[in-house]
Amino acid sequence: MKLNPYLMFDGKCEEAFKAYHKILGGEIVAMLPHEGTPAEGNVPPEWRKKIIHARLVSNGMVLMGSDAPPDRYEPMKGFSVTLNVKEPAEAERVFTALADKGTVNMPLGETFFATKFGMCVDKFGTPWMIVCEKAQ
Repeated sequence: MKLNPYLMFDGKCEEAFKAYHKILGGEIVAMLPHEGTPAEGNVPPEWRKKIIHARLVSNGMVLMGSDAPPDRYEPMKGFSVTLNVKEPAEAERVFTALADKGTVNMPLGETFFATKFGMCVDKFGTPWMIVCEKAQ
């Protein structure tokens, strides 16, 4: 069994997943618009090019998401997508990239459990925690 986050966006799913691909690497294996699917008739015409399903696969991680139509969209809250990073320099790179034009809730730094730990909400509204655990 695997647990994979599924993120809902307010029309910026494609832009977000292209940014996540650039930051996290891997491959975008799905980027499907509403247009051409059975759901096409359930969204306003201006929403048909918005994403009904996106999937990014990178280093054993799967991140999925879609655009929620305006009448169904709710901002993300009450959770964080956590990335466990092996190297402190990589934690710095990823955190800096995700926090760019977003909000830093806890600056990346050393804690009692991690060489690097930080929390931010990216410019797309996704909450992130970056962890580089201390050696056991």
